[in-house]
Amino acid sequence: MNQATVEFRHVSKAYGPQGAVVDLSLLVPAGDICVLVGPSGCGKTTSLKMVNRLVEPTSGQVLIDDQDVMQSDVTTLRRRIGYVIQQIGLFPHQTIADNIATVPRLLGWPRERTRQRVDELLDLIGLDAGRVRNRYPAQLSGGERQRVGVARAMAAEPPVMLMDEPFGAVDPIVRERLQNEFLRLHRTLGTTVLFVTHDIDEAIKMGTRVAVMQQGGHLAQYAPPTELLLQPANDFVARFVGVDRGLKRLSLLRVADVALEPGLTARVGEPTGGVRQRAAAAGADYVLLLDGDGRPQGWARAAQLPADGALSAAAVDASSPLVTLETTLRDALSMLLASAVQTAVVTDGRGQYGGVVTLDTIGTAFRSTPAESPEPTGVA
Repeated sequence: MNQATVEFRHVSKAYGPQGAVVDLSLLVPAGDICVLVGPSGCGKTTSLKMVNRLVEPTSGQVLIDDQDVMQSDVTTLRRRIGYVIQQIGLFPHQTIADNIATVPRLLGWPRERTRQRVDELLDLIGLDAGRVRNRYPAQLSGGERQRVGVARAMAAEPPVMLMDEPFGAVDPIVRERLQNEFLRLHRTLGTTVLFVTHDIDEAIKMGTRVAVMQQGGHLAQYAPPTELLLQPANDFVARFVGVDRGLKRLSLLRVADVALEPGLTARVGEPTGGVRQRAAAAGADYVLLLDGDGRPQGWARAAQLPADGALSAAAVDASSPLVTLETTLRDALSMLLASAVQTAVVTDGRGQYGGVVTLDTIGTAFRSTPAESPEPTGVA
């Protein structure tokens, strides 16, 4: 994995058009996602831009692997850092493949290596290379363009990635999907990430460490999300995190973190008599129907299945929210409450059935979350 540590060492930026930062000191370990969060004008974006010298500090040092960025050639520095912004910034007259290949092309990569990297990244972000590589940005949806922006930032395998409100310009459903996809990518690639947002829920969901900044460019607290929720450093942090910080703890857990229940399933085309018998033996009122590829179709009421014949998708009587292993327990709970059912169906990346998660499962996970946080990692 291509990773680097990033350190702010007593960094200040005098007040001006770019805002203010005062004596910022924090260390981002290699492979972590550090989220900078706080109200407008607190210095989040200014801090981010000092890493690739779009803004230069008036005092202190920003270091990447112990090397001061101010001592690096600015062009070389920026080519080693991925940068994703809310407005995406794709070149409208270049194809998707050419957009993603921007930095490898500048670095002089061989054409075949560049082509392979483009196709690899399109696959990683869940886009069909054959469908989109020769299209132009205007031919893609907003969510697809944002994913391409992430792919372009990762193209040359940078050790550090900067993300400034990257998902702020899309609707909430697409935003959640992009968040989940990026977290999946990060587990695969392990790049060190600095991520700016004004949304505390997004910060808790995305960050392995969260830096809460307050007006005047001061760091209020720097800690893992669990510590931030359980032990806010001061009243400002407590207010910013919100009175529902107990509920926010569910954002720290994903469906993958809990034991899934198997549920009672049956394949379309199975004899209904045998399905009824299995349901009766299990004491189950409903059976989840799966198609031939193992994808959920919905729930059938066991008592209403005919005594003989083949199970049909027409027997579906109810549906459940579909979640993945990446879905946070908070999102799963929200979907369950909105649908007025107690069971969510878990699918994998191919849409195939993996189990079920229930309100009881989520309640147990919430109650078992540690009541005390680990040793503090940094409070200002």
